[in-house]
Amino acid sequence: MRPCLALALLLASAAAAQTEATNYPAARFTDAGRKAKLLAAAADIDAAFEKYAKAQNIPGMVWGLVIDGELAHVRSTGVRDLTAKDAVTAETVFRIASMTKSFTALAILKLRDAGKLSLEDPVSRFIPEFAKMALPTSDAGPVRIRHLLTHGAGFPEDNPWGDQQLGATDADLAAWLKKGIPFSTAPGSAYEYSNYGFGLLGRIVTKASGTDYRKYVEKEILAPLGMSSSSLEYTAIPAARRATGYRRKPDGAFEEEKPLPHGAFGSMGGLLTSATDLARYVAFHLSAWPARDEADHGPVARASVREMNQLWRPSALTAARGKAQFSGYGYGLRISSDCRFAHIVGHGGGLPGFGSYMAWLPEFGVGMFAMANKTYSGPSGPINESWDLLLPTGALRPRELPVSPLLSSMRDSIVKVWRNADMRELHRVAAMNLFLDVPEAQRSNELAQARTEAGACSSIGDVRPENWLRGVFDMTCEKGPVRVNFTLTPTQPPALQYLSFRRRNPDEPAITAAPTSGLNGSFCRE
Repeated sequence: MRPCLALALLLASAAAAQTEATNYPAARFTDAGRKAKLLAAAADIDAAFEKYAKAQNIPGMVWGLVIDGELAHVRSTGVRDLTAKDAVTAETVFRIASMTKSFTALAILKLRDAGKLSLEDPVSRFIPEFAKMALPTSDAGPVRIRHLLTHGAGFPEDNPWGDQQLGATDADLAAWLKKGIPFSTAPGSAYEYSNYGFGLLGRIVTKASGTDYRKYVEKEILAPLGMSSSSLEYTAIPAARRATGYRRKPDGAFEEEKPLPHGAFGSMGGLLTSATDLARYVAFHLSAWPARDEADHGPVARASVREMNQLWRPSALTAARGKAQFSGYGYGLRISSDCRFAHIVGHGGGLPGFGSYMAWLPEFGVGMFAMANKTYSGPSGPINESWDLLLPTGALRPRELPVSPLLSSMRDSIVKVWRNADMRELHRVAAMNLFLDVPEAQRSNELAQARTEAGACSSIGDVRPENWLRGVFDMTCEKGPVRVNFTLTPTQPPALQYLSFRRRNPDEPAITAAPTSGLNGSFCRE
């Protein structure tokens, strides 16, 4: 091939790729002052955590606010050790217990992406004892890796027992597996939280990678994220930096909890980390949003991180103070929706001596975490309260999705149809179903009636995209505003499959660039 022709083809290919990419623009934040506005709530957030620490008699606690990939605010209270009386700092290392599960899930996904395993693999592929294990019913399918990730394996809830198993040896686990596992439900049929299941995932990481679980996570997950103060083995952290775990006795005195070593169950709850490191981890999860074209530097692919941040197994629908919350489990993460936000990701951690919690709002670019050195003192309450404190700043808003060229072009065609009653233009952009759903004569009559009722339209509003192929916009007309909704087809090129014109109700808000919350701007009301 001649060089000039090759170059021309290369440039044409690059131009085509660029054109295709611009059809799918990434959502973005448009308020340049959003960080400063959010930080205006910092003092109130600190007060909420201080109040919680005092009410719960917590010896020491640290909390942080992550905004757009950085630790924007961090504060602490109390001491890391009641004898040394050293103040807790952002570098104090706490054990985060079950928050470790998401690190294990990342390791599994990294191995999946490398072709080392499939989430649909039976656990018996890596743990042969499962091939001989009796299932609870004759029609039960095999326990799969996906079941372990989502607490759907059918194992019984085991928090009291599991919390004491961090130091269990591989020999202990082998002996338990040889005797079998009793089931509380059939595999794949229900949600039930299982530390045992995540202990097994640690063994699968070891088998699939050919590397010890601890070494694999520390090399492949922690090191690339710059989490240099984090480890699965407490003795690897200098004593002067470790928070000492305590429990409170009935007489009010504190008693030190003996730290548990890393063992076969470390994958369910053994990680120790600092506020500085945990902020990097929360920022990494948030960095998976939005889906976009820029280079992906890992350590786990953004698409896989978004996958684990989705709800895969429902667990509960609850209501408190007249407000509902729906929750379930992703991969090593809890996923919920409430009256404020459609997508909340988080996880708590509780072990003898420690309590912790982390949560983030993927579409809002904001996350929070807190760690404390008192048994089961997980500070989810003040984190939840902090969302309410951030909302009034006006800056806790989701990213705005730019209007794709596809939607913009279709809006122009729709306006032409409206202004000129142009059925030829509608035929040009219509999908094959449009005139089957509403015959042309009926559609023409409805359009004429709508134009008469609206009168002349003086301005056309911008499209608010619901996604890359569906949008809505307003037209300002002399007899009242008209709202236009339209949807494009899953064909190339996308065609118009749905179109409606209707008078906007007087109490209906005008189209804005982006909804005010994760639930399209509608907050729950008492």
